[in-house]
Amino acid sequence: MDKLNKNNYTIQERELRPASGILMLFLNIIAICLEAAFFFVGCGLAAAGSYFTIVGILIILLCVIFFIISCLLFGGLKTVKPNEAMVLTLFGKYHGTIKKSGFFLVNPFASAFNPGLTTVTQPNGQRITVGSKTVSMKVRTLDNQKQKVNDILGNPIIIGAVVIWKVVDPTRAVFAVENYNNFLSIQCDSTIRNIARLYPYDDMDDNDGIDEKTLRGSSQEIADRMKEELQTRVADAGIEVIEVRITHLSYSEEIAAAMLQRQQAVAIIAARKKIVEGAVSMVEMAIDQLSENQIVNLDDERKAQMVSNLMVVLCGNKEAQPIVNSGSIY
Repeated sequence: MDKLNKNNYTIQERELRPASGILMLFLNIIAICLEAAFFFVGCGLAAAGSYFTIVGILIILLCVIFFIISCLLFGGLKTVKPNEAMVLTLFGKYHGTIKKSGFFLVNPFASAFNPGLTTVTQPNGQRITVGSKTVSMKVRTLDNQKQKVNDILGNPIIIGAVVIWKVVDPTRAVFAVENYNNFLSIQCDSTIRNIARLYPYDDMDDNDGIDEKTLRGSSQEIADRMKEELQTRVADAGIEVIEVRITHLSYSEEIAAAMLQRQQAVAIIAARKKIVEGAVSMVEMAIDQLSENQIVNLDDERKAQMVSNLMVVLCGNKEAQPIVNSGSIY
């Protein structure tokens, strides 16, 4: 059995295997019918007088007592749906947990406890509780709202994520934290902030081939790390984090335009760098082939002039206008 250790407070989970509710419901209905029949018999004997009056009064008292017991037994009938669990308390103490689905009879004084219920205020001011008293063990999705955080470079970014999770230990979920739904939501916000501030939004600098993880380029790895940290935080609440997915990632509005210009500038510089590297290799190849094939003998000055012309043609933004030189360059 699992144990919950939180602030030196230990709860040992005890799985209940209660009696069938269908059988007990049928027997209880039969008992009420018999009690009603004996009640009328007792009333007849009480009206007969003499010795039969005492017997009739005793029968009436017994019928009333057993009728009260039968009514209490109706309060012990509980229904548990598939993939749900019911955590019961008895006079303020933990009584047990029903994990099997079905219709059961439990101690009528035991009550189901679920701190994850939601309280809604109606227009007339009345507050009602919405939700089931059973703890759902189904797979659920927590849609974390977009929040503004700073990355490792101090740039404000907007990030949002969804968490796919489920309750695996209903006893811990009920008794370890005040409200396991709110607890998971708060821990999710904290985890996203802590992880997002450890990475840059994007790698826009030359790191000499170093593969640095970024929020934009390594979203899956970072989401896996968020899952690991979040699972560590909510393990004591009996919650299993199945997956964390980053659903939104962008620069904050106040720097979005500036960062877009920076990205464009980086892209232009990178493109120019490739163009220059290609142009230099082409010029070098042209001069080498002219010299090897002895097409023309170029001195240093003519080579410099040729390199200048070729670089202008290959690296220029606009189409070059050729000029035919009919004389000497000197």
